[in-house]
Amino acid sequence: MKQKHIRILLITVLSFALYFFLDDLYFNELRAWLDTHINYKGISHILSYAIHGIPLLIGAGLMHGTKGVPGSLGLDRSVIRALAFALVCTLPMLLGFAWKFDFNSEISWNHILISVVAAAFFEEVYFRGFLFGQLYRFTKLGFVPSVLLGSFLFAFMHLYQSDELGTLIGIFSTTFIGAVLFAWAYVEWENNIWVPVFLHFFMNLYWALFSVSDNAFGGALSNTLRMLTIILIVGLTWSYKRKRARRMEVNKNTWWMKR
Repeated sequence: MKQKHIRILLITVLSFALYFFLDDLYFNELRAWLDTHINYKGISHILSYAIHGIPLLIGAGLMHGTKGVPGSLGLDRSVIRALAFALVCTLPMLLGFAWKFDFNSEISWNHILISVVAAAFFEEVYFRGFLFGQLYRFTKLGFVPSVLLGSFLFAFMHLYQSDELGTLIGIFSTTFIGAVLFAWAYVEWENNIWVPVFLHFFMNLYWALFSVSDNAFGGALSNTLRMLTIILIVGLTWSYKRKRARRMEVNKNTWWMKR
């Protein structure tokens, strides 16, 4: 691996480790302090997420320069295309949940801001755009070694949702697969971070709007509908690539190490 690639690897891992450490230790304290001044937990949550992401922005700046930060995270790609794609792919969840589950009349704007807006944007930018994206796009590492660490940490973060072993296994498996899927969609759509952001946003939104489950695992019906969404994500991505005569980004030449 070239010296440049090693430098990117080290900065990426160290920056993310610093972010993860600070977030784990001080996120709740910072959010509580901000809430005493703002008195709106959803906004305090978003600001806390943004502040704790500063080490990642500094790391991206060190690797790509200030002007290169948005592009290195995939933020400079088409928002409209990503929005349309995500809306179509998540239709099975919207229609199925609306048909089979009751509308959650107790949902609040704080819940939407925390579990939908902040979760979709910051988790995708930090985990997919930064941790996975820097390793996969700017080093010789292939898809598998680039995606494993971030997907494991992403799944681990969601284990607070239950104390039962079976449910914990389900939550970990579901969120791990979701992390891999979002990373795959990110690079297959020309490193457009808005694709996984909007997919994550709508999947979380529909889960919150209807009384589906109190954790990320859900039941048989909700997972069937989620599987239909996954099939659409993969199928429409493949169709998009085929119509434009473009090969899939993740293939035998990019699986472990890029040739």
